[in-house]
Amino acid sequence: MMSKPKVLVIDDEEDLRENIKYVLQAKGYIVELAQDGVQGLKILGDFRPDLIILDLNMPNMGGIEFYQKICVGDVSQYPVFVLTARANMEKFFKDFNVDGFMSKPFEITDLVREIDQVINRKSIKSSAAQASVLRKIFIVDNSAEFSGKIGMALLNKSFTVNLAGTGTEAIERISKDVPDIVCVNMNLPDLSGEVVVQKLKRMAKTSGVKTILYTYNAGINPEITRKINAKEGIDHLVEVKSETDLIEAINDLLNK
Repeated sequence: MMSKPKVLVIDDEEDLRENIKYVLQAKGYIVELAQDGVQGLKILGDFRPDLIILDLNMPNMGGIEFYQKICVGDVSQYPVFVLTARANMEKFFKDFNVDGFMSKPFEITDLVREIDQVINRKSIKSSAAQASVLRKIFIVDNSAEFSGKIGMALLNKSFTVNLAGTGTEAIERISKDVPDIVCVNMNLPDLSGEVVVQKLKRMAKTSGVKTILYTYNAGINPEITRKINAKEGIDHLVEVKSETDLIEAINDLLNK
């Protein structure tokens, strides 16, 4: 039996949020609500929607800032359908490759019809890949440039990707949504990559996750390599010169 599609509605108009939720739930959707982008990001920690309905003009964090935060490089990690009272923003968001756009005011029935179409398109597009379930990769690196490159490359190869810039943030998020592989830069600003891996291996929920420890500093000392490989929980140690090296290490680990 197919799972029910999940939708996150982010809009500061309470009546509109509740109305959309009521109608979608009546059609069998699972719906979560957020009143702004800040609350929406918190919900994404435990809820992975098939579609985000996103208003542009909201307090605290508007739609544009929220959209930027869920992107790896220029690609959103989730399908997004934009709502706005500013009809002239349609071309702007088409350039961002959002999955739909509707100007306010609108009829709820029209919105639901568009949502159904987006969900159906996504379902058809992904059906060919259902035999090989999407693998979840978590990258822990304080370099936004490298994270963006590797994240984009993995998304293009149909992986699901999450990013964190510190070891502390990574451990907290990974414990809530366990990935298939965690790739950790050896040199993080708060915890060393080795410590992050060891902490994950000692937690019951994340003890089975596969780990790659990497550096992009040229020339790993062989003695350091021997010592690190002997430590608890490190499945792979690799020196990367480009995102291709890390992708090869991920594929090797998945195929073992």
